[in-house]
Amino acid sequence: MLVRLIRVYLRPHNRTIMLIVLLQLVQTLATLYLPTLNADIIDGGVVQGDTGYILRIGGFMIAVTLAQIVGAIGAVYFSARTAMALGRDVRAAVFDRVQSFSAREMGHFGAPSLITRTTNDVQQVQMLCLMAFTLMVSAPIMCIGGVIMALNQDVPLSALLLLIVPVLGVIVSLIIRRMRPLFRGVQERIDTVNRVLREQITGIRVIRAFVRDSHERDRFTGANSDLMDISLRAGRLMALMFPAVMLVVNVSSVAVVWFGGHRIDSGGMEIGALTAFLSYLMQILMAVMMATFMFMMVPRAEVCAERIQEVLDTRTSVAPPLVPVPPAATGGGRGLLELRGAEFRYPGAEEPVLREISLIARPGRTTAVIGSTGSGKSTLLGLVPRLFDATDGSVHIDGVDVRDLDTEVMSQTIGLVPQKPYLFSGTVASNLRYGKPDATDEELWRALETAQARDFVEAMEGGLDAAIAQGGSNVSGGQRQRLAIARALVRKPSVYLFDDSFSALDYATDARLRAALADQTRDATVVIVAQRVSTIRGADQIVVLDAGRVVGTGTHTELMADNQTYREIVLSQLTEREAA
Repeated sequence: MLVRLIRVYLRPHNRTIMLIVLLQLVQTLATLYLPTLNADIIDGGVVQGDTGYILRIGGFMIAVTLAQIVGAIGAVYFSARTAMALGRDVRAAVFDRVQSFSAREMGHFGAPSLITRTTNDVQQVQMLCLMAFTLMVSAPIMCIGGVIMALNQDVPLSALLLLIVPVLGVIVSLIIRRMRPLFRGVQERIDTVNRVLREQITGIRVIRAFVRDSHERDRFTGANSDLMDISLRAGRLMALMFPAVMLVVNVSSVAVVWFGGHRIDSGGMEIGALTAFLSYLMQILMAVMMATFMFMMVPRAEVCAERIQEVLDTRTSVAPPLVPVPPAATGGGRGLLELRGAEFRYPGAEEPVLREISLIARPGRTTAVIGSTGSGKSTLLGLVPRLFDATDGSVHIDGVDVRDLDTEVMSQTIGLVPQKPYLFSGTVASNLRYGKPDATDEELWRALETAQARDFVEAMEGGLDAAIAQGGSNVSGGQRQRLAIARALVRKPSVYLFDDSFSALDYATDARLRAALADQTRDATVVIVAQRVSTIRGADQIVVLDAGRVVGTGTHTELMADNQTYREIVLSQLTEREAA
């Protein structure tokens, strides 16, 4: 997965990568050449007492060093740019994929995990690429070149490399094998910490109301401690690697000096050659250490790449139409809504949430949907804007299956006010213009007036430019609902979907808002899901749901007369006299 992910997103940067390799080659060759020049200075200049030779070779060493510096700086610069570009592109790809997900896929992954995959997981892959460009490219060149240059200095002494390098490789591979499952556990624990923290921040009012601070503190401590424990286990292995590598390096240096000293004593080797050989040994072992550092990052990056690729490989269950129906073919955009035998079943569920739902909501009429909790009201409404697709049957707008509608047509046709209205950080105006960026201030004020929100917006500092916090946390629940309703009204769609959108309003505001809506939406199709009978009793058509089925359709009077389910719901809220 890691190689596949990197290969795909580094393909546009092939030329830059070739430049990085070239710069690393220049830097590494210069680094390899310097010990040989140093040996020449010792043997041909210092030992012989030739000052001119020392100055001449020393000047050449300075030139080689400058080339090394230029190569190193250039390689790091272009490596950083390429790695950062990779991270940017992968994050964008994950974001785009998540944007296409339906409620089903969002529920499968969960928001905390998606946040971790888009941030921390991408960062791990990005850092691996940066280290690969700056270390992994030069390490093989350094290692192979060091062996060749060491052989050039003294072949018998180079036999030590046949023992040193394999021992180092075995130690590194044994440690890395044990690190990979630990790093997978680390990423999963980060998901858990994100989830717990997100729940606690979102539900802070509930926590305070029920005085569950200590319980939630214990929950977070448990998740945090689990992350710490597995991170410590991975850290201990990482901490073990460097001492093990340094032990091999230091023992190797002692062995080279010991055997090299005997070679010099026997006349088989020059002092300068031993100095150069030690330098090359250090370069070889440093190359292995650099590769070791890289390999320490690979297991975690592999796990992160698998998690990222899982998101990228997940196809949304709400696929865009291959041949979308153009606006001209939708029958003039009147907003006739029809469900034909619609059914929805979650993957692996024994029973469908909705079954055999057939109803027609006509323009200029209000259709209300009511039922007990869990009867499938919100799920039914979610089928219309394709928050998820019907697993059987179909949903039609103006005679066209919504699965065949162009997405732009869909967005212009439907105005949804969800059960949990969400406002984005910004201003009142930016939230109201979310579905219609070119809306005028006059249109915004008109929508606010219809939604019974004008008074409190005018009272806010800045009016339309008043600040809205993330999620609308700086306004009340009722104000959030009215702003969400105003946001839908600004677009002037032909189908309005209100999913229990009046529940936070007092009865007087509810009545005024519905009266204003009747005038604003007289030519549109209006579908209201509500628990409050007073909100829907005046609807032209009321649909009663029970256990995912339609068990009654009619007006309030008709259903009170012959539908027991509806009658029970009404009488649980009103007296017989009030319901008449």
